[in-house]
Amino acid sequence: MATPFWYNAALSIIKPLYKWRIKKRALNMAQYHQECVERFGPFQPALNKNVIWFHAVSVGETNAAQPLIEHYLNAGHAVLVTNTTTTGQARARALFLKACYERLFQAVYLPADQVQLLRTFYEKYQPRLLILVETELWPNLINQARQLHVPCLLINARLSEKSARGYARVPGLTRSMLQGLDYLLAQDQVSQQRFIELGMPPQKTIVAGSIKFDIQAPEQFLLQAHQLQQDWQLASRKIITIASTHAPEEQKLLSALKADFMDHPELLCIVVPRHPERFDEVFQLAQSLNLRTRRRSRGESIQQDTQVYLADSMGELWLWYALSQACFVGGSLNTPGGGHNLLEPMVLQVPTVTGPHYFNFQSIVDAFLQADAVRVATDAEQAAEWLRQYLNDKQLAARLVTHANAVLEQNKGSLYRHIQMINSYL
Repeated sequence: MATPFWYNAALSIIKPLYKWRIKKRALNMAQYHQECVERFGPFQPALNKNVIWFHAVSVGETNAAQPLIEHYLNAGHAVLVTNTTTTGQARARALFLKACYERLFQAVYLPADQVQLLRTFYEKYQPRLLILVETELWPNLINQARQLHVPCLLINARLSEKSARGYARVPGLTRSMLQGLDYLLAQDQVSQQRFIELGMPPQKTIVAGSIKFDIQAPEQFLLQAHQLQQDWQLASRKIITIASTHAPEEQKLLSALKADFMDHPELLCIVVPRHPERFDEVFQLAQSLNLRTRRRSRGESIQQDTQVYLADSMGELWLWYALSQACFVGGSLNTPGGGHNLLEPMVLQVPTVTGPHYFNFQSIVDAFLQADAVRVATDAEQAAEWLRQYLNDKQLAARLVTHANAVLEQNKGSLYRHIQMINSYL
């Protein structure tokens, strides 16, 4: 069944706006042209055909799919990864563009959801299987998979109450998309039920847990962190990372910590904004607060008097967490927020704070909350207070880490369940 006329007409109308947004966020014209070619064609040559195709929206979804993608690359399968965001694409390349995978791995942007573009894309790569990660549903993408007899799975699927309301506004389109899926593996029962209520056939879905609990810190970043601790003489520093931040979180948190920088010269705050187009803005903000700031993008190291280190690089979040003794995970103080993945610092045994708006990771945060393994701050001042306590109260920090380790251990195993299901379609 074809997608509705109104949907395809709307895509054609907003195409110029889409290109304008790409141009606005591009760092230069070469990057703009490259992204336009990948989204609107003519598409670059396929490194491999008969690929296992993973589609991950952004950084969080790419990180979630990492152990699965590595499993199939290590088994000798050709893998294609598509992303929607610039940060997601950079993350995929950082993780998988390695010498050992160079003949098997390719990463490009997902084409715009137009029928002819997608049909050309499918014909070029001839995927054996399309695996959508978490909640990325595009009507023509799924419809073309069905027409071309490519099995389509939605894995590690989650659906917040807010997102469910959005999909419910276009019930016919949503039902058609969900019924076009061959199978859905939900993170939890709440998400599973929301998908079923929107039209997903119950017999084609199971609760498989979250594969995010099966992640491991990449060895390369642990080694690099150890080297930087020596090279930059960080042994005596108290280091906080505020990660995946959105406006105005940096301003609020740095302001709340301003007195601490003055009173404790050993304090260092690593700031990792979520979106690269905000790097300069955040640097200017730190400067306006009279905080001595250095930048990763300029190749600058942390000096003895550095108060803020702006990690304006892509794909290095594991590194900054590995250097930290406490962290704040952003996208959760701002409104509407939604939060970001806090499993990475948990895996690295870094005591963690997040804000109250974490609905995109509801079940994960709630699991840690119930085990007294994370703190949820109501505002920036409370977040700063928890971070201070983590740095100064070693027993408190150790207790939260112990509780977090227990939650991580209890929730492992989803990766194996996902592999079993994917293998049944290969």
